[in-house]
Amino acid sequence: MNVVWVAYAGEAQQYYIKVNFEQGMSVQDAIDASQIMHKAQITVPLSVGIFGEKVSDLTHILNVGDRVEIYRPLTINPKDIRRNRAKQNPLKVKA
Repeated sequence: MNVVWVAYAGEAQQYYIKVNFEQGMSVQDAIDASQIMHKAQITVPLSVGIFGEKVSDLTHILNVGDRVEIYRPLTINPKDIRRNRAKQNPLKVKA
């Protein structure tokens, strides 16, 4: 089957949309065809990747079966998450 996928994980819902592949299709073409910007109410600028590899150019040409991933900005720094978890569950040191 000649398709590509467009994925986005919003705060409340995840989207995984199948799009018919066309030769020469770009990342932007796949995003437009999926209508995910409207469905998930995504605002620009976009940060995207293909199978976890960041792509800086929306004109990047896709291959059959590629998964375009749209990334959203982090709401909290991962280091802060670990610090908060450590404060809530401090290590018990044996004397």
